[in-house]
Order: sequence, then structure tokens, then C-alpha cells
Amino acid sequence: MTMTIPANAPAPAGAETISLYEAIGGQAAVAAAVDVFYRWVLADPELSLFFPGGVGARHRAYLATFLGEALGGPRRYRGPGTAAAHRGLGITDVHFDRVAAHLAASLDELAVPRHLADRIVGIVAGLRSAVVTA
Repeated sequence: MTMTIPANAPAPAGAETISLYEAIGGQAAVAAAVDVFYRWVLADPELSLFFPGGVGARHRAYLATFLGEALGGPRRYRGPGTAAAHRGLGITDVHFDRVAAHLAASLDELAVPRHLADRIVGIVAGLRSAVVTA
């Protein structure tokens, strides 16, 4: 799936402001981004160690719902808290930066316009203190 939005498309006069979730294409686009993201993460020898059994459907669904809500989507995340889910994993700032780079690469691969991708990565960057545990 490719998410395409003209990078410099002006909003029509009187148009409502749409959420970042809607701007990238909604649930289907978020699910595609999660799949591409995990392909990048699992191919990274430093990060794949955190997922020795791979990433199952439940984990992917958690991330898709979590990310969708963070981007203004309608579904509410009901899974484990971010800090609790990452506690004890020994995640460093270097790991976090690698994950952020893979997220950016995933969004780029899906043709998300840079200005939207930067906003998404910025939202995720706000989770650093809850995820970095080492």
C-alpha cells in the first residue's frame, strides 16, 4: 500500500482541519506503516534481539491502535502502558534512535510526505522517557 498526499497541497477554502491519522489514510495506512516498520526493525541486528520470536499479530495490533490514537484516530488503545511494556528490556537511547530512524524510513517507503512523517516521528519521540530504560 502506498500512502500519497501531495506534499504542498493547500487545503480548500473552508475545509475542516483533518487529523494526522486521516491525512495519511486512516487505519489501512497505519496498519501498513506498522508492517513496514517491523520489517525494518526485525532486519536490524541490534533491534531484532528484542523480538526473538518475531512480532505477532497481537503486538502489531497493539502498535497500530496505539499509533492510530496518537495520530488522532477514533480507536482507543487499551493495551499495556508504554513504560510498563518496556520496563526491564534495557532499551538505550541508541536503540530508541534506531527505532525512530526505522519509523522514518518506513514512512518514506510508503511515500508519506516529509512534513507529515516528521510530525509522526516527533510524536513518537515524545515517548523516549517511557521507553528508554538503560
